[in-house]
Amino acid sequence: MTSESSGQSTIIRTERGLAIAGTRITLYQLMDYIYAGYPPTLIRNQFYITDEQFNAAMSYIETNRSEVEAEYQIVLQQAEEIRQYWEERNRGLAKIAEMPPKPGQEAAWAKLQARKAKLAVSS
Repeated sequence: MTSESSGQSTIIRTERGLAIAGTRITLYQLMDYIYAGYPPTLIRNQFYITDEQFNAAMSYIETNRSEVEAEYQIVLQQAEEIRQYWEERNRGLAKIAEMPPKPGQEAAWAKLQARKAKLAVSS
């Protein structure tokens, strides 16, 4: 399950999934950029990895394509579920923001709104 380079494993399995040894970079993060069509040089620069690390990752992905792709789809599904969860939670916060001020706080509320308007104009 690991690629060998200079006698050391370059791809390891961590609690986050398949990763480049010595980094917190998962193969799934690289795949996001690969599928988006980014050139290899830009991907290497984005993650600050060496040519050797990038080549080992690409080699591992190609050699174990079906396994890595299956895990990548699970990662994408989990990310979507997390995004939906937080989107729903944030909708609740938006409802709170739309509520009128509590009785007795109208003056403070008006002052806050005036300050926000002033900041918006100066921006």
